[in-house]
Amino acid sequence: MNVLIVYWHPEPKSFNYALFNKAVETFSDAGHQVKTSDLFKMGFDPASTRKNFNSVKDPDYFKPQIEEMYATEANGFSKEIETEIEKLEWCDLMIWQFPLWWFSLPAVMKGWVDRVFAMGRIYGGGKIYDTGVFRGKKALLSLTTGGPKEAYLKDGFNGDIYGILKPIHRGMLWFVGFDVLEPHVVNGPVRLTDEQRKNELESFATRLRQIQNESPMDVGRY
Repeated sequence: MNVLIVYWHPEPKSFNYALFNKAVETFSDAGHQVKTSDLFKMGFDPASTRKNFNSVKDPDYFKPQIEEMYATEANGFSKEIETEIEKLEWCDLMIWQFPLWWFSLPAVMKGWVDRVFAMGRIYGGGKIYDTGVFRGKKALLSLTTGGPKEAYLKDGFNGDIYGILKPIHRGMLWFVGFDVLEPHVVNGPVRLTDEQRKNELESFATRLRQIQNESPMDVGRY
């Protein structure tokens, strides 16, 4: 299996980084092929501008989708964006590892989506949802929260975690065809003991060893 892990957190000693490393280690040890996009280490710029392209369709007015469609035809994506798109096309499973910030993705990871999910190449022309480009590929959100588990239940302080993640699950991953797996959520790792954090890492590894057998969740239900 080809596995792409996209990661962002500003602190290399964070629990997110420990989860990221555990995933790389687990898949590699099991004989899978692993590629990563460590967006913090890469210094990835989230702003979508003309630097996404080597080609130019309209020099007088910048509309990203028009330039994306033209770049798809003209092989005109910048090396940085082409490399990330090729990782998407290569993988069988994609994992996003991140801290939940303001009920969503951190800005850099959202910017990665803005720049890499290019119209014409990744979606469009009727290729969305069940007819999406990445049909048959799986995607998993692995994330940490600041609050405890009970804060993210339907009657919790912050509301249902599935409702919070719906714009990502449905509007990004399923939109381009991915089969979306149940999210892997570690609640409030800062409040856990060293032993509890170790157990969380092992639980994550155990899940990943069997992830090929998981069925997708019904994203349209949430």
